[in-house]
Amino acid sequence: MEKNQITQENEFQRTANKVSAVTIAGNALLSVFKLFAGIFAHSSAMISDAVHSASDVFSTVIVIIGIKLASKESDKEHPYGHERMECVAAIILAMVLFVTGLGIGVNALQDILRGDYSNLEAPGLLALIAAVVSIAVKEVMFWYTRFYAKKIDSSALMADAWHHRSDAFSSVGALIGIAGARLGFPIMDPVASLVIFVFIIKAACDIFKDAIDKMVDHSCDDETEKQIHDCVMRNPNVLGLDLLQTRIFGNKIYVDIEILVDGSYPLWKAHKIAEAVHDDIEQNFPKIKHIMVHVNPSAMPE
Repeated sequence: MEKNQITQENEFQRTANKVSAVTIAGNALLSVFKLFAGIFAHSSAMISDAVHSASDVFSTVIVIIGIKLASKESDKEHPYGHERMECVAAIILAMVLFVTGLGIGVNALQDILRGDYSNLEAPGLLALIAAVVSIAVKEVMFWYTRFYAKKIDSSALMADAWHHRSDAFSSVGALIGIAGARLGFPIMDPVASLVIFVFIIKAACDIFKDAIDKMVDHSCDDETEKQIHDCVMRNPNVLGLDLLQTRIFGNKIYVDIEILVDGSYPLWKAHKIAEAVHDDIEQNFPKIKHIMVHVNPSAMPE
């Protein structure tokens, strides 16, 4: 593995570990606080929100494992690396979210369909305060995780960021439900739990779809391929580009190209041109992990 790739992967791992540590600590503290507030303030919506935050701790552990496996060097059994393990982690994360949301939704629906709300106690002020704190903290965590996910281009970390955003939205639902229940509409508390369920399920589906897209090989967008094409053609010895194929592998890109050079050039010179094209692409596109350059002669010898 080349030195710059090793440096990039080490930085990737360090950043992911730092963000994950902050996430685990924040979610653990927040889930305990919300559970305490939900129990003592008699709010089913806040207890549901606490469960959601607690699931974030487990989710982040999954993200750490996925990123650790994705950062492993290529080996004999996996010559193209392990980048897709990040996508596997994101899929597991989506499944955890889905199951968590489903459990919250079922409990909320049972409370609503029961029809007798006389025994539903209005939540206390502590639950309202906990909802406001949760919204603020989870929104900060979303932007923090999203910033570093984009910086190191991590799909698993980005999935965790959107998990934070879904938690913030669910806390908004909890806030509305708790406020409504305190104003004399006790049904609003379980309704808020149902709203939380909708947000969690949507986040799970979005994360799952993004991970599946990255698991299936597909080419880069047209703009990226145009930039690669222009980079190749900047070399004065390249007369044309016969083939340009790209495929996304996890969060990395693989490129196969066929360049056209003067057919009278000796093999060593054609090889030097191919090396120069390879190095130019690698230096200008850090997401590209592997480049295969094939040389075609401009004219066959007589």
